[in-house]
Amino acid sequence: MKKTALAFLLLFPAITLLAQENIQWRGDRTGIYKETGLQKSWAAEGPALLWNYDGLGEGHSSVAISSGKILITGMTDGNGYLYVFDLTGKLLNKKEYGKEWHESYNGTRGTITANEGKLYLISGFGDILCFNENNLDIVWKKNIMSDFGGSNIRWGICESPLIVGEKLIVSPGGKEHNIVALNKNTGALIWSCPGDGDLSAYCSPLYVSDQQAPQVVTMMAKHIVGVDVATGKKLWSYENVNRTDVHPNIPVYGDNMLLCTSGYGKGSVMLRLIDGGRNVEKVWDSPLLDSRIGAMVKIGNYAYGSGDMNRFWFCVDWKTGEQKYKENTLPIGNLIAADGMLYCYSDRGDFALVKATPEKFDIVSKFPITLGTDQHWAHPVIYKGTLYVRHGNTLMAYKI
Repeated sequence: MKKTALAFLLLFPAITLLAQENIQWRGDRTGIYKETGLQKSWAAEGPALLWNYDGLGEGHSSVAISSGKILITGMTDGNGYLYVFDLTGKLLNKKEYGKEWHESYNGTRGTITANEGKLYLISGFGDILCFNENNLDIVWKKNIMSDFGGSNIRWGICESPLIVGEKLIVSPGGKEHNIVALNKNTGALIWSCPGDGDLSAYCSPLYVSDQQAPQVVTMMAKHIVGVDVATGKKLWSYENVNRTDVHPNIPVYGDNMLLCTSGYGKGSVMLRLIDGGRNVEKVWDSPLLDSRIGAMVKIGNYAYGSGDMNRFWFCVDWKTGEQKYKENTLPIGNLIAADGMLYCYSDRGDFALVKATPEKFDIVSKFPITLGTDQHWAHPVIYKGTLYVRHGNTLMAYKI
C-alpha cells in the first residue's frame, strides 16, 4: 500500500465553481460535471498528481462522493470492501461487506449511491446493501436472486442503484420481480414490475422526471423499458437485442428523447417519448455508435462517444443521428465532460483532454495512466477541481 500527497492547498482551486456535492454513477448519471474554471490544457506529462492510493484491490467501480468524502469499493481475497477517504487521500474507514465477483474480470463493479446519510451498493453476486454513512454499519441487506427470483449474468451483476424520493430502484431480472422499488430505509418492497421478463443487462436505471408519467428507464437483456415511478406499472418497452444480451450504458436523455447505446454489433437507437411518456417511437438508429461500456454524453445538439467493433470516437447530431466526425487517433474508451471539454479515458490507458466541438476530435492534451492494475474500465470523476481516475488497485487524484 502506498499513498503520496502534494500540498493540500492545491486541492481546492479558487476558480472552480458549481461543484456537485453528491457524486453518484457518472456524476448525476449524465456524465456531465457542472464545474467551471477548469484547465483547458495540461503539461506534456499530464496534470499534477495530488495523491494516489495503491491498496483498493481488484475492481472497476468508480468514485462516489458524499459530504466531502470519497467512496469506492474494491476486492481482496474474494471479499468486497468499501473505502472512505478524505479529499487529501487519507483513508478514514474501511468495511468488508461479503464476497465479490471473482469468476471473470475480477472485482467490484457497480458504483456506490449516497443519499441522506446512507450508502447503497450492489455486489457482483447480487447483494443489495445499505450502510450507515457515518460508521459503515450495515442497515439492511437483500439479494436479487434469493429475494426477488433473479439470476446472475455472465460477468456478474453491474448496477448502481437509483434513488427517487423514498424508493431505491434496482433491476433483479426475475420473471415476477423484474424491476423493483424498495424502501431505501428498510429494504421493504414498495412495488414490483414484471417488465418483459428479461435478465438484467449490466445497466443502471435512469429517472426521467419531466413527463406526465415520471418514469424509470433501463435496458434489460432484450428490451428497453419505461416504468411508472409511482406505481411500478410498465409504460412501454422497445425490443433491443444484441448477440450477448449485454447493455451496460445508461441511456442519455434530453429533448424528450432517449439515446440507448450498446456494443457487440448492436449500435444506438434514439427513442422519442410520446403520449406524456406513456409510449415511445423510434427517431433514428445507427450501427456505428456501438459503445460497449464507455457511455455517451449530450452537449448541446450533439452526442459524443466511442465505438466497440467500430473502433472510433464519434460525434453525431442529437436529433438526426448524422455523423459529424469519426476519429481513431485515440484507442476507444469511456468519457465524461465538463466546462466545454471531453475527458476521454482509453482502454489502453491513455487519458486525453478533447474540445467538445462537432467540427473534429480535437485532442488538446494527452498523458498515460501508468499506475494501477488490470483493465482501464472505471469511469473518471471530477469534483472541486480534482480529476479522480481509478485503475484497478490504484486511485489517483489529479489537479485540473
